[in-house]
Amino acid sequence: MYPIDLLSPSHLFTNVLSVLNSVQLLSRKEAPGAQPTPADFEVNLQSNTGFLPEKPIPRLPEAYSPWEDALTRAQKVLVLGENLTVQDTESRADGELWRSQMRGLPVISINDLKTDKQLLRRAHKVLAFLVHFYVHSIPPDQNAGSVLIPRSLATPLLQVSDVLRMAPVLTFADTVLWNWDLINPELPVTIENMHFGVELFSGTEDERNFWFGNAKVELLGVEMLHLFNEYHSLPNVSDFASVCKINRLLTRLVAIVDRVEETLTSMRDLVDPSTFYWQVRPWFNGNASGPSSPTWVFEDGPDASTLDLSGPSAGQSSVMHALDIFLDIDFKLQQRRHPAPSESNKRSDLGFMERMRRYMPGAHRDYLSHLANTTRPLRDLAKSTPAVKESYNAAVSAVRKFRDSHIRIACLYVVSMARSTAIPVGCPVFAMMQRMERQQKQTGRSTGTGGNELSLLLKSNRDATARAAVKV
Repeated sequence: MYPIDLLSPSHLFTNVLSVLNSVQLLSRKEAPGAQPTPADFEVNLQSNTGFLPEKPIPRLPEAYSPWEDALTRAQKVLVLGENLTVQDTESRADGELWRSQMRGLPVISINDLKTDKQLLRRAHKVLAFLVHFYVHSIPPDQNAGSVLIPRSLATPLLQVSDVLRMAPVLTFADTVLWNWDLINPELPVTIENMHFGVELFSGTEDERNFWFGNAKVELLGVEMLHLFNEYHSLPNVSDFASVCKINRLLTRLVAIVDRVEETLTSMRDLVDPSTFYWQVRPWFNGNASGPSSPTWVFEDGPDASTLDLSGPSAGQSSVMHALDIFLDIDFKLQQRRHPAPSESNKRSDLGFMERMRRYMPGAHRDYLSHLANTTRPLRDLAKSTPAVKESYNAAVSAVRKFRDSHIRIACLYVVSMARSTAIPVGCPVFAMMQRMERQQKQTGRSTGTGGNELSLLLKSNRDATARAAVKV
């Protein structure tokens, strides 16, 4: 809730006087000259899809049918390797046959894809899903500590990733931004007309709802992107009308962030924690994601340790990074702010958010860099302008509330599940017990899908957000 009723008589005179005083304090900060537009960074504001494309293509050209057909087959027959028992002979045989077919595929050239970003995105998604299906369908007793990803998948995935300037692994873009289609192609792109989770690992509605919740946040975030664009398009930020408009923009931002937080918490009603943790989340894991996880080896490719291979994470959401940049949240604890970081904050992965940007499509990463290099940082304006401080702090407070909710969701879906001994429905008891035994041998700390120590990281990010507030 915004802390001040701007229409109330008791505040009206004070606010007007504060704005006038602010004008005297500010040097005139004019809008820069001709600048790139969001569209130059593949950010779609005209279609109101933001970082989502206007519409993903449903299938690659015929020459790439071996990839498409393999993905269709994988979703029908493959199950998690850790869920296989001696009795699961049919599933084991299907998995071994599918992986054998992957090893037998030729390396298909990506030359015909390079001129079309939509084709490249589809290729990255298909190949990344295939790699994760390949790795995680192998029973643990068959990987010997490492998994060789065949050149038929490794080579084109590395090549496509190089063109798109993103990680050669399943990412947030693959699972959320590019994993939808239109229910009715004749109607506009709206959340009601979009079908999410076109590709799934588990085939469960819980997984589909998980992708849907993340996508809904992205679409709500489009309103934030419009707002950021409005702010940076102002002729200047020093006159009375501009300062008033900035306050209105920040009031709108608070409302949007509140809706994002509501969307996040509503996922508790749509995604079962045990189904997510045991049947969905393991598919996301990347290279050497835990003490018992295999090391990936790309056939004919570079050492996996030189690549970004953590797997998808909400930390890769470009729209949330844009919000943090707009408000100048200092996750790396490089700026002197109050209160000082706690010792636990300092022990967290301070480079996590920056590292997650390497998983984004390169154009989106360029947009974030452009946003960060503004000549009129909002927090600096709030520090020097009394009339903007409370509006800015209200926006920071809303993001802090969002991160408090994120911590609660993470505890429910990851931390508590990692400590649970409950056997979820549909998961073989024998395999379940084996997985518990392996987890007990680990450090005991829950990690996120991006490979971080989850609770410590989320609390540090929440505290970094709170420290962005300026003294009134």
